[in-house]
Amino acid sequence: MLARRIGASGPLRGFTLIELLVVIVILGSLIGLAVLSSGIAGPARELRNEAERLAGLIGVLADEALLDNREYGLRLSAEGYQVLQYQPGSARWQALDDEPYRLPDWAELSVELEGEALQLPQPAAERRRAAPPQLLILSSGELSPFRLHLRERRKGGVQLQLSSDGFRLPRVEVDSPPGRSG
Repeated sequence: MLARRIGASGPLRGFTLIELLVVIVILGSLIGLAVLSSGIAGPARELRNEAERLAGLIGVLADEALLDNREYGLRLSAEGYQVLQYQPGSARWQALDDEPYRLPDWAELSVELEGEALQLPQPAAERRRAAPPQLLILSSGELSPFRLHLRERRKGGVQLQLSSDGFRLPRVEVDSPPGRSG
């Protein structure tokens, strides 16, 4: 067939401009869907990353507590959290880092311990060095039963939840805001 086309005296047939444009539109749509589904940008994806980071931190601290026979805690505020370690010699909680980890400005944290909503201190109103942790991670393998809510500050924003019954490690779940059935 190739030999016949080369020797043919008629016009060669190729792709039309319309066919090329249709292929480009289809490829562009597929690429756009892939970018949107991967969630490269946006507060919802960042909030999920923050929640996964916190769940991973709790898991690592639980492992460290078991292996090193130490007690750990998380001091929580609406803007972030700080890891503490119990010092048996001085009978005090000591921060492992100088500064607490801060969530992005558009995100906030709240917590319920054993079903009771806990009012978290605001950084300006609290004395960080003296405040004990709200969430305990013990060397026995137990955790304080808790439910943490990470949410966007804007109305109608994404809300995620991490919870533990005191024995299992938390995992990230989508949380429906109060007043909504879901």
